[in-house]
Amino acid sequence: MFKDQVNKVLQTAIRKRASDIYFLPREDHYSIKMNVVGTVETISCIPSSYGLQIINYLKFKADMALSEHRRPQIGAFLLKDSQTKKVFGRFSSLGDFLGRESLVVRLIYQEKDANEKFFFPSQLKKLENLSQKKGLILFSGPVGSGKTSTMYHLVRSLTDVQVMCIEDPVEIYEPNFLQIQVNEKANMSYAELVKASLRHRPDVFIIGEIRDAETAQIVVTAALSGHLVLSTVHAQSTLGVVRRLLDFGVSKADLEQTLQLIMYQRLIPTTVGNVKALFEQLSVEKLPWEKLENGGMTGMSVGWRESLEKCVQKNWISEETYKKYSEG
Repeated sequence: MFKDQVNKVLQTAIRKRASDIYFLPREDHYSIKMNVVGTVETISCIPSSYGLQIINYLKFKADMALSEHRRPQIGAFLLKDSQTKKVFGRFSSLGDFLGRESLVVRLIYQEKDANEKFFFPSQLKKLENLSQKKGLILFSGPVGSGKTSTMYHLVRSLTDVQVMCIEDPVEIYEPNFLQIQVNEKANMSYAELVKASLRHRPDVFIIGEIRDAETAQIVVTAALSGHLVLSTVHAQSTLGVVRRLLDFGVSKADLEQTLQLIMYQRLIPTTVGNVKALFEQLSVEKLPWEKLENGGMTGMSVGWRESLEKCVQKNWISEETYKKYSEG
């Protein structure tokens, strides 16, 4: 009975294509919520004791320590929806100052019909063509904007290649790739793992995030040495990605040699109730180097707003959605 109720919560979220499920402690109960197309809605409120049972059950399934309730933990396991399609669940738990534990489940869907998930399939086609070459393709966008799913889709389309994925944590299970998880306590940082992985001579790297100068330098080195490297950088626009790399100490000369394309990605709600990805794409040939090196021009491009305007004209998105996402 208990397992059936937990499964019902998971299946409800999966059926609605939720990106996250939240189990949040309140004063005298637990609130269960889910994020659907950027809107958080409440599934139910349950007694605190029952909420803790659900959290412990899910932590057990995700191979997390049941005795730890305050320190942050991560875990994962594969779920299935009613059509037995695989959905990857990534788990994160954290206790507050009163020792009350919260749990968030990120749901990552194994998409096959990629062309139906993009407003402009030509943008995806450009990405697929560039992924046949060597060099660096970088992604930016908020958490949950589909960057990792896009990277995995691109690399799955390649044939006869050895793929190395380094992430913190691994988000999507792909048995055909060699997937490694960052563990700072064991001296397995992004930079150290990329260095070690180069000895395996992979054809393609997926690097979860460039978050410091050391990782930026080793990622560029991997691209210079003849690998295809896909990674993400936290920035609010394509130009912001370049600004961050320059701040990390990557030289303009190295970027000119390695950088193929920068992608800013958002998942945007449509008028028919689903979400699709929209890209801002910027190639190295179009970078305004002088202004970037002087610290300027890091906002959204005119092209981003023009793409949104086309979506409104075609009645794919509403005017309200246009206003909400016009600044990225």
